[in-house]
Amino acid sequence: MEDASDPAERLNALLADGDETLATAESLTGGLVGSRVTDVPGASAYFDRGFVTYTYDAKRELLGVSRESLDAHGAVSEPVVREMAAGARDRADADWAVATTGIAGPTGGTDEKPVGLVHFGVAHAAPWGSQESFVRTERVVLDGDRDAVKRGAAERALEVLVRTIEDVDAESVADPDG
Repeated sequence: MEDASDPAERLNALLADGDETLATAESLTGGLVGSRVTDVPGASAYFDRGFVTYTYDAKRELLGVSRESLDAHGAVSEPVVREMAAGARDRADADWAVATTGIAGPTGGTDEKPVGLVHFGVAHAAPWGSQESFVRTERVVLDGDRDAVKRGAAERALEVLVRTIEDVDAESVADPDG
């Protein structure tokens, strides 16, 4: 039953105590992820900020995405979403960050990178010295028109984020000393 619940509500349940903070880094979703987070009352306890970085320059300037990654892989790639998530986490000094980049269409797709391709990144800041900070990524191809891809990507971003937080919480319960 929990899997069927709204991911923004689930995120709120996980972070509402205010002990951890969240930042977003969005390209194709244009702020929809942050909007979905703030649809839920109480988000101010954990939502710090959102970066909407649609262009290469914005990704470099605001999130520290490397010119080399953008040049070698393009904005819609695993290396770039990894750097976007880490950049949002670190620039906001947040515990968690979620990032999206993709091709919403209707144009811009190729055989290698079709319309509907979306990369997600989730970055976590573990306590200093623990060496447990990480960035996880996921790649999907969504169906539908531009609006459906953008909205689907925003929902999926929240689902990926919630799943990752739940995984970390489960690990800390299983190993309370680690």
